Amino acid sequence: MTATPRDTADGPQQRASHGHPHDHGSALDDALEASATGIRCVKVSLAVLALTAALQLVVVALSGSVALLADTVHNVTDALTAVPLWIAFLVGRRPATARYPYGYARAEDLAGILIVLVIAASAGLAAWEAIRRLAEPQEIQHLPWVMVASVLGFAGNELVAAYRIRVGRRIGSAALVADGYHARTDGLTSLGVLAGAIGVALGFERADPIAGLAITLAILVVLWQAMRSVFRRILDGTDDATVPLLEEVASSVPGVEHVTSAKARWTGHVLNAELEIQVEPRLTVAQGHAIAEEVEHALLHAIPRLRGATVHVDPHGHGPHYSGPMAHHRGT
Repeated sequence: MTATPRDTADGPQQRASHGHPHDHGSALDDALEASATGIRCVKVSLAVLALTAALQLVVVALSGSVALLADTVHNVTDALTAVPLWIAFLVGRRPATARYPYGYARAEDLAGILIVLVIAASAGLAAWEAIRRLAEPQEIQHLPWVMVASVLGFAGNELVAAYRIRVGRRIGSAALVADGYHARTDGLTSLGVLAGAIGVALGFERADPIAGLAITLAILVVLWQAMRSVFRRILDGTDDATVPLLEEVASSVPGVEHVTSAKARWTGHVLNAELEIQVEPRLTVAQGHAIAEEVEHALLHAIPRLRGATVHVDPHGHGPHYSGPMAHHRGT
């Protein structure tokens, strides 16, 4: 029995081999390694975008291009969003405490909210500068350099975008994937700057601020995409294939008669699951516990970014007409 759902930041659904060694600490080790990988990705992308923005700023100062200014501001904000991600990955590695028994992995989700706010702020600044320049036109100087800077912006952002998205998907970080798409759109808006510069070169002076407004619209599209991704995590949303895969894997374990329910939620870039299974009523407590451990063991092998699963065992036939002490709490 196999399943190969989509591999996204919200769904780590890739059936893994059962032939590799496994111990109780491996899930934690994988989470720490994922954080280290995320930090490395943030460092590299920050350096690349900072260099790209610095070179663009030089051309902005020489040319006065508002479209290039808008693009540069967006690149700077994109570079700055790496900082809260960096901090979040570091904080998320701290061990759980009595006050925070689930650990600090949620810091990554909070960083995602900050990224959304930064994207919104960059859209507002870009729009303001474009509208101001439409009202007060200004001659653009050194058009060839503006064109070169726009191509440089596209290349730098696309390099960072591909890297962030690949790493974010691999470690299950929605915030890092969102930041990658943010960088990719930055690259496309750099091509918008190129179009504006070509328009000015052809005699249409307002092409530059109009390109700035087009960049603003592109930023708003990215803002919407980032909001959907980040807030899905905040509201404990997962990929549509996650719960069916949990049910499939748990049902395949010998001794499981029925999977009553399965839930999963992301905490940063790790997944946690809760399941209720039914076993033969005549089994001993020890036998039921052993089956529950086999279910968790199978899930940890089948779902790479799963940190752990809480498995509750019920006797088979424990259905909607259950009349025990928890019946009124469950609405039965």
